[in-house]
Amino acid sequence: MQALIQRVARAHVEVAGEAVGRIGPGMLVLVCAEPADSEATADKLLAKLLKLRIFGDADGKMNRSVQDLDGAGTPGGLLLVSQFTLAADTRSGTRPGFSAAAEPVLARRLFDHLVARARAAHPEVATGRFATEMQVHLVNDGPITIPMRV
Repeated sequence: MQALIQRVARAHVEVAGEAVGRIGPGMLVLVCAEPADSEATADKLLAKLLKLRIFGDADGKMNRSVQDLDGAGTPGGLLLVSQFTLAADTRSGTRPGFSAAAEPVLARRLFDHLVARARAAHPEVATGRFATEMQVHLVNDGPITIPMRV
């Protein structure tokens, strides 16, 4: 799986003008499943996301995870958005190819698994809507943007 992680001050996803997922400070994670991925891959991605230290401590160093934004145990939000375009192949021509992305049935199953596991492990999880035209609004904090592949 691939992910693009953005540390955000706030973010929300709209579908047809309606907010379907919203968080305050935390992480917006764009997620792309690939054909060889499994539930174990999604579990590994979630484990890394929850422990990834990209939030500042009292000294401003990135030593805190989304599970402990302020050093007092306050969790941040996790906004998960499925995005097959992370698998874009732009090596030739000017139109990207997406054959490296998982087929929609597998991608939906893995995304749903990731969301269910995230909700079981973290108190604030929001999502976009799978296979839907979405508008993602965010205030990138830092800016911090990190690509990840597991």
